[in-house]
Amino acid sequence: MSDFLPPSIQAILPDLIQLVYLVATGIFIIGIKRLGSPATARSGNQLAALGMFIGVVVTLFDQQIITYEYIIAGIVVGAAIGATAAKKVEMTAMPEMVAIFNGFGGGASAVVAWGEFTRFEASAIATQDLVTIGLSILIGSITFTGSFIAFGKLKGFISGNPITFPGHNIFNGLLTIGTLGLVGWLTYDPTSQLIFWMLFGIALLLGILTVIPIGGADMPVVISLLNSYSGIAASMAGFVINNNLLIISGALVGAAGLILTNIMCKAMNRSLGNVLFGAFGGDSGSGSGPAADTDKTVRETTPDDVALQCAYSDRVVVVPGYGLAVAQAQHVLKEVVDKLEKRGVEVKYGIHPVAGRMPGHMNVLLAEADVPYDQLYDMEQINPEFKSTDVVLIIGANDVVNPVAKTEPGSPIYGMPIMNVDEAERTIVFKRSLSPGFAGIDNPLFYKESNQMFFGDAKKTLQSLAKSLDDV
Repeated sequence: MSDFLPPSIQAILPDLIQLVYLVATGIFIIGIKRLGSPATARSGNQLAALGMFIGVVVTLFDQQIITYEYIIAGIVVGAAIGATAAKKVEMTAMPEMVAIFNGFGGGASAVVAWGEFTRFEASAIATQDLVTIGLSILIGSITFTGSFIAFGKLKGFISGNPITFPGHNIFNGLLTIGTLGLVGWLTYDPTSQLIFWMLFGIALLLGILTVIPIGGADMPVVISLLNSYSGIAASMAGFVINNNLLIISGALVGAAGLILTNIMCKAMNRSLGNVLFGAFGGDSGSGSGPAADTDKTVRETTPDDVALQCAYSDRVVVVPGYGLAVAQAQHVLKEVVDKLEKRGVEVKYGIHPVAGRMPGHMNVLLAEADVPYDQLYDMEQINPEFKSTDVVLIIGANDVVNPVAKTEPGSPIYGMPIMNVDEAERTIVFKRSLSPGFAGIDNPLFYKESNQMFFGDAKKTLQSLAKSLDDV
């Protein structure tokens, strides 16, 4: 494409390309920064996408591009697929979509490294380039297969229970050491095709074996970690092709993913090592299963009773969970809250860091229903207010409100910071049944005198509550 430019422009084209890459990097950094707040996240996402689009377009003017038709075709086809998927994907399937994005990002980085490796004579590639090629293939391949295993677990065609075999962690450790050794061997002898393909194949296998022993309860952390891997792989690919935009943007995504992973591990009071090697948490118990303990008594409530309690309250806090997403009940919930606010009731939303199946799942879900951003409160912000709250509506949440995290040292969730809903005057749990959540343990909150159970599909129960509020 640069052949169509005047000779004077062609002379300064390399410098112009680097300048535009710098501008695109700045736009991308601003976009990432704006993702830190729900109020600016949408525009931040658009800015980051614009920065990457500029980077892709300016690449067409790179003098090393021989044919650009495939790049343009890729932009058009990719944009069409992405726009269609974004419009059609259901909110409950958003974690699966993110997992796919991570996988494709890692896979693309590995393919870029592969292409660069085959473009030159192996003996002519510099040592540092061979190292980055090997690492890009290693990290990208692990991200690719690991992300699709996570997708399968979230989608349900792979069991959400930990899948392990005797000596699993030791075997994975040996494979990891082996792949790093292969990177070194490839650097020493880049002419060996056998070593190259062994590295590729074992890295793909390692991605599968790394994720299958992780239970469904830890998928939010896994998605965040794999997102970080995809960024690191992209940064490595940037070093391979000497592209500053790819290096910087990949490093930003990698760092942001690691920070978020650390935040989520702290939110569950668990180490990353425990998440990766602890084989904790299985399939969700969101179905209509039997009560966890038939000897205990629960207090079931009705739409009219809930409507009366909420309508004559001063303060109501809503704690959403994955059950809200499954029922696609966010719009009905907004309708209920609007009716309460018209009666002068103060309503806030309390969001636990690991509620749902991916980081920020509840924030995105509620934003889809146009819930004002200033009504969304993080766990640290809302916890001190429960003592002065009249009614807490717990919709589809389970483990994140389970008080055994504070009272039972032997519990698998002991020490995990939770929403202190048990400190409120009244809690009302919207749930299909008394079946346990991801952690697979009973929730004593269900049996407290101050708690009532509102059984049924969240969307239907909220619709009946909205109707009852009209009659109060």
